[in-house]
Amino acid sequence: MGYVVSTRHLSKTFNGKEVVSGVSMNISHGQIYGFLGPNGAGKTTLMKMLLNLIKPTSGEIEIFGERLMPHSVELFKRIGSIIEYPIFYEKLTAKDNLELHCEYMGLHDKKAIGEALELVKLTAADGKPVREFSLGMKQRLGMARALVTKPELLILDEPINGLDPVGIKDFRDLFQMLSKEYGITLLISSHLLSEIEQVADTIGIIQNGILKEEVSMSDLKNRNRDFIEIVTPDCRKAAFVLENSLNIGNFKVIGDSVIRIYEQDVSQQEISKALILNNVAIESINHKRASLEEYFMNQVGGGEKYA
Repeated sequence: MGYVVSTRHLSKTFNGKEVVSGVSMNISHGQIYGFLGPNGAGKTTLMKMLLNLIKPTSGEIEIFGERLMPHSVELFKRIGSIIEYPIFYEKLTAKDNLELHCEYMGLHDKKAIGEALELVKLTAADGKPVREFSLGMKQRLGMARALVTKPELLILDEPINGLDPVGIKDFRDLFQMLSKEYGITLLISSHLLSEIEQVADTIGIIQNGILKEEVSMSDLKNRNRDFIEIVTPDCRKAAFVLENSLNIGNFKVIGDSVIRIYEQDVSQQEISKALILNNVAIESINHKRASLEEYFMNQVGGGEKYA
């Protein structure tokens, strides 16, 4: 059904420094788009531009096929968001906060508040003021506020921050349900790459304000081949055996103790046997597949802390 979000050559400059540089990204209807990048890469700035919270220096944004302008208002009735740390009226309850948000948004469906709190599993805490909420509970309330108006697009900046493992799973299940059952489009940034790997249909990787890659998870999985990983205290001797005894050339030595073999027509048992017969100690040998985290670290150079 086309793109829900599309940007063309989108850039933003602060104090003479370009923090988002010529980004052209496309998010399809009903898709979960995982937005990844190191600290300061430009993720939050780009999300704020999509929400008209800051204005682009140059470039264009289209949402629901309509060009975003400084005076655009009606579009945002169809969008829910969490950007950075969600702020609430601390003395009020979760329900009171959502009622104020609905009044501000012009929504008068009282049932929607209870439904949103139920979706994020926060109904039991409704009688407490928000100041007594944990960070994870506030994050759940932020999600309820994003959902209460029944949006078609969710823009979520680090939505699983502060959640415990149960909360992370709850949100993972919620994202998938919203996408598959309700056809809601989600743009999600997260530093938990393993979680993005489980839910995303497409990922975009941004570094130094530049969108380095936009790729579907299915293509990425096809691209990241399976391999056999050997951990050995004698990489040099092991590499010699692989080349000369097994005629394997498609392998990679990583550091002082790891070898990854990408040959598809040799078995783990054959490799183990050859190494043992040649007195090469093996600490472990396993069949693996490259993860999104490894792919991401290769894309950004591996040396930067990501978030």
